[in-house]
Amino acid sequence: MVSMFQAHGFEVRHVESLREHYALTLRRWVDNLMKRFDEAVEEVGAERARVWRLYMAGSAVGFERHHLEIHQVLNVRPKEAKSGMPLRPNFEPTF
Repeated sequence: MVSMFQAHGFEVRHVESLREHYALTLRRWVDNLMKRFDEAVEEVGAERARVWRLYMAGSAVGFERHHLEIHQVLNVRPKEAKSGMPLRPNFEPTF
């Protein structure tokens, strides 16, 4: 992905794995679905509500066991060799 972005004129500024975050988010979504499962069944039917529960729970396990990954990539398109991104906060060495 990084090579593709660069080939199209973007500069990659940051890449972050969100795998653990997605596992936690999916677990919370499953908990919320279970708390209001009857309402979900009324809205979309029992079969679809069960499929979503299984899909989200299975995805959470996939992220937890590192079978699934997801990354966030921050790109910019530089203008005249300038990214427009701020520098990191000033770092003052203590030595």
